[in-house]
Amino acid sequence: MVDLHYHDEDGSSSSDDEAFFPVLVTGIARYCRRKREASVKKTRKTINRDRAAAHELLVRDYFAEDCLYDDKQFKRRFRLNKSLVLRLCNDLAENYEEWRLGWDGRGRRGFSTYQKVSAALRLIATGQTSDSTDDYIKMADRTSREYTYLFVECLIELYGDIYLRRPTKSDVEELYQAHHAAHGFMGMLGSLDCTHWAWENCPSAWRGQFTRGDHGVPTMMLEAVASHDLWIWHAFFGVAGSNNDINVLNESPIFNDILTGKAPDCPFVVNGNEYKHGYYLVDGIYPEYATFVKAYQHPVDEKRKLFKAAQESARKDVERAFGVLKKRFHIIKYPSRAWDKDKIANIMYACIILHNMIIEEKGRAICMYNLHDAANPHQQFVPGSPQYFARVMEIHSKETHGNLRHDLTGHIYETTTTTTTTSSVFSCYFRASRNEDGLNGTPDSEGIHAWKHISTFPGLLMNWTVLMILS
Repeated sequence: MVDLHYHDEDGSSSSDDEAFFPVLVTGIARYCRRKREASVKKTRKTINRDRAAAHELLVRDYFAEDCLYDDKQFKRRFRLNKSLVLRLCNDLAENYEEWRLGWDGRGRRGFSTYQKVSAALRLIATGQTSDSTDDYIKMADRTSREYTYLFVECLIELYGDIYLRRPTKSDVEELYQAHHAAHGFMGMLGSLDCTHWAWENCPSAWRGQFTRGDHGVPTMMLEAVASHDLWIWHAFFGVAGSNNDINVLNESPIFNDILTGKAPDCPFVVNGNEYKHGYYLVDGIYPEYATFVKAYQHPVDEKRKLFKAAQESARKDVERAFGVLKKRFHIIKYPSRAWDKDKIANIMYACIILHNMIIEEKGRAICMYNLHDAANPHQQFVPGSPQYFARVMEIHSKETHGNLRHDLTGHIYETTTTTTTTSSVFSCYFRASRNEDGLNGTPDSEGIHAWKHISTFPGLLMNWTVLMILS
């Protein structure tokens, strides 16, 4: 037998070694037990969700012919009409295999197209957490979150060229006419402004870059152009929230088509002066560019006061668009819980696409998409070329900005004065013809003067005749 004890020179064993030996054996046994337990395969808890029953319940509640909830309740919960949701389901299932019903390698049934699209739309519409779809659609937290990210990516790929398109020549002409009829501004393309979307899960190292004092929390900025029908024609998202509107404009591609020659040439005339490019209504922070129209900061005469009121009223189109966008899709109303900036940007662009689709479906869109419409020309001027810098100087011209604003001020004043005179003429003649100011139905002197004035304008005379018939 081998002697495990250590002996001193005089042959006696050490008492310390005798006490250490049992501790060593116990430690080795404990180590072997841990290794044995670690080698055992651990399995996570599996919840047996009845996906087929959840699909049948969803169809019976919302998608069947005699469904439980009517169209009004459907729209309140999905923010879209049923016809538009069915269109999304059909297009996604037709173009992407991930959105079709399938089975895994063990033969387990997957989610149907209705379940996948409904889960994504519910999260976008309500802004709730991703596990809120588990109790009804039977979709786990991670699965619903992944399908939401996949939904916005596919939506941009399918519909981005239509609902995030640049305006063509025919679109620009229709925008000119619509804005002149609605606001009195000739050559107006839309209104430009920025808004913020709070970022809840912004990394701590980035919080100073994405936080501005007036908001107090990390945000990301969206620059958008909206027309009178609230259609969003331009969207640029992702700039850190600590910037202002001018910093966003310097990074924005809003003028790229004009600078490279890809924008269609659509000149317009105001007060006898021709201008080459359309313009956007902006607030006071933006620079005095030829493609911007700002209100007077301190108007002194009646013309400028009237123009300031008209410009501020028309510029509310983009503010209304932001309000409708956030009210309709609560995921961008509340702070974003995503970590990846690209995924947050995809969600914003997808919400804008859905917003424009709703406007088109309601029949409120000024410009309808035409597949055979003439496309914008290809790039003509290379960045850095003399032609490119000449376009830059055209856009940055303060002289053109001042001349355009002066002509628009005169045009708005003349249009408003004519409208006010016309209403007064109608009122005077109606009072006289209805025997309110004259005798026995005979117009008084004011009414006779009004009739002489109105008879010189065939268009006003026709409108007067229609109003007389309707009255």
